[in-house]
Amino acid sequence: MRLLVSFAALFLSVVFLQLGTGSVAPLDALSGVELGFTKAEIGTMGSAHFFGFFIGCWWAPRLMGAVGHSRAFAAFTAAGTIGVIAHMMIVDPLAWAGLRMLSGLCVAGAYTVIEAWLQAKVTNETRGRAMGIYRIVDTGGSLAAQLVIGVLTPAVYFSYNLLALLCCAALLPMLVSKAEEPGMNAAPRLRPALAWQRSPLAAMGVVVSGVTSAAFRMVGPIYGLEVGLTQDMIALFLAAFVLGGALVQFPLGWLADRHDRRHVLIWISVAAILACSVTIAMSGLGTVAVFAAAAFFGATTMPIYSLSTAHAHDFAQDDERVELSAALMFLYAVGAIASPTVASTLIEAFGPSAMFVFISGIHVLLIVFGVFRMRARPSVGPRTPYIYTPRTSFIAGRLFRRTPRDG
Repeated sequence: MRLLVSFAALFLSVVFLQLGTGSVAPLDALSGVELGFTKAEIGTMGSAHFFGFFIGCWWAPRLMGAVGHSRAFAAFTAAGTIGVIAHMMIVDPLAWAGLRMLSGLCVAGAYTVIEAWLQAKVTNETRGRAMGIYRIVDTGGSLAAQLVIGVLTPAVYFSYNLLALLCCAALLPMLVSKAEEPGMNAAPRLRPALAWQRSPLAAMGVVVSGVTSAAFRMVGPIYGLEVGLTQDMIALFLAAFVLGGALVQFPLGWLADRHDRRHVLIWISVAAILACSVTIAMSGLGTVAVFAAAAFFGATTMPIYSLSTAHAHDFAQDDERVELSAALMFLYAVGAIASPTVASTLIEAFGPSAMFVFISGIHVLLIVFGVFRMRARPSVGPRTPYIYTPRTSFIAGRLFRRTPRDG
C-alpha cells in the first residue's frame, strides 16, 4: 500500500493521459468519416501520430535534461492538449494530421518523463511490484480509452473538449506532487543499427509489430464501420483487441522462457495469419463473432513486440540495453508511420478485408525471415526473462531490467 501511495500521482497521470490521448485516434477516424474525409486521409492522420511519437522519443530525454521532469511533462502535455482541442477549429485533414503529430509527441514525451521518474524511484526490492501495478494501470487506462469512444459524438466540439480536459488533468497529479524530482541520466545515442547487429529477427519483429498494431489501432474504426458496427460497438471492438493482447502475455511469456524464442515468434506469426483469416471470415457473422475475432487478433499480434525485444536482449551486453531499447522503439515507429496510410488506402481501393490481407503478407515475410535466421545462427544459451514491454518509451529498457539466466 505504501508503494502504491508513493507512486499514486504518477499512476493517476498515466490514467488521465491514456483517457485524453488514447481516444483521439478512433475519434478522429469516426469524425473523419462523418466529415467526408477519404480513407487515405484518415490513414495519413494515423501515420502523422507516429511521426510525432518518433520525434518525442528522441527529444524527451534532451528536454528533461534541459528543464527538468515536471516542466518537460507540462510542455508535452500542453502540446497534446493543443493537438486535441484545436480539431474542430480547423476542419481539414492535413491540419488534423499536423495536430495528430502533437498528440504523438505528447504520448512519447509524457511517457518518457513518467517512466524516467519511476526508474529513479524504484529499488530492486520494489521493482517487481511497482512494474506490475504500472502495467495494470497502463493496460486498464488503454481499455478505458477505447470504451470512451462509445459515448462520444464524432465531429463535435464537446467530444474533443472533453478529451482535452482529460489530457490537461494529467498535469495535476504530477505538478502538485511533493515528491522530489529525480536526476536525469544521459540521453542514449540513437543507434538503429544496434538492433540489427544484435538480432536481425528481433529488428524485423518490432517493425512488423509496428505495422500491425498501428494499422489496427488507427484504421480499425474504419474497418468496423465497413462491416456494419455502430459507434458504441466499435468501442467494444477496439477494447476486445487490447484485452486479447493483455490476457495472452503471461502464458506466451511462459512459453518464450522455456522454448527457443524464434520458434515461438514464428508460430505466433502463423497464428496471426490465422487470426487475419478468421477476422475476414467472421466479419459477416454478427457482432459477437467480430469481437471474438478482434480479441484473437490482439492475442496473436500484440505480444510480438515483447517477444522480439526479449530475443534482442538475449544477445545484448548490460551496458547497451538502454540504447538497444531506443533502437527497437525507433524501428517500431518506422513500421507504424507507414502502416495506417497503406492500410487505409487498401481499404478504400479493395474493401475492408484488404487490411488483413496486407497484415497477413507482412507476417508471411516475418515467418520466412525467421526460418532463415534459424539456419544462420544457433539458439542462444543464457536468456533474459520474457517481460511484457509497453511500447511507450525507451526508458522501459531501464525500468524492466533484464538479467541473463540459463535457458
